[in-house]
Amino acid sequence: MVTEYISGGDLFDIIAQKGKLSEQDSKYYFRQIVAGVDYCHKNLVAHRDLKPENILIDVNNTIKIADFGLSNLMRDGKFLKTSCGSPNYAAPEVISGKVYCGTEIDTWSCGVILYALLAGYLPFDEEVMAQLFKKIREADYVMPSSFSAEAKDIVNRMLQPDPSNRIAFSEIRLHPWLRENVPFYIEIFNLNTKMDNQKRINEEAFQRLMQ
Repeated sequence: MVTEYISGGDLFDIIAQKGKLSEQDSKYYFRQIVAGVDYCHKNLVAHRDLKPENILIDVNNTIKIADFGLSNLMRDGKFLKTSCGSPNYAAPEVISGKVYCGTEIDTWSCGVILYALLAGYLPFDEEVMAQLFKKIREADYVMPSSFSAEAKDIVNRMLQPDPSNRIAFSEIRLHPWLRENVPFYIEIFNLNTKMDNQKRINEEAFQRLMQ
């Protein structure tokens, strides 16, 4: 089997080496993660094991989402129920053995990843598993004062213990924190996502691209 060589390690290495990242650097990586996972969801694939160790970095500092060993297909009217993934990144409904659709648990895991990027440590990290699960179920974590107001908001909206209150994954890229200073080529995708579920291209953006 021949696969692409990724020379830059993974996102966990970067967090371990640098500690917390600046909000601008965090946005750089997180925008790519959201775009990649959103592509999976649009193709009806839930990753179910998102964590920094599974986010590889290539020589161009571009992320590559890896390890789809626990992923599964999402089907209309069918719920998933396997309790899987890494406990520190698992959503409350997963560790509680409840059924779930798929996209909402990837939203939670991405919230944990973003927190780790911005803080340099995990929001839920206990040696005793029972204590860890209790904190996850209650979304019992401390929001660092160093986070900007918009960073606090997006993390909080992803780490909602009730999945029905959690931000939809398709809406994450439209959050003001991610849209600040967003590159033009990504903004086209954002505008297109907002309009008719990506079926129509924003005319103004299209004209600018054609110039």
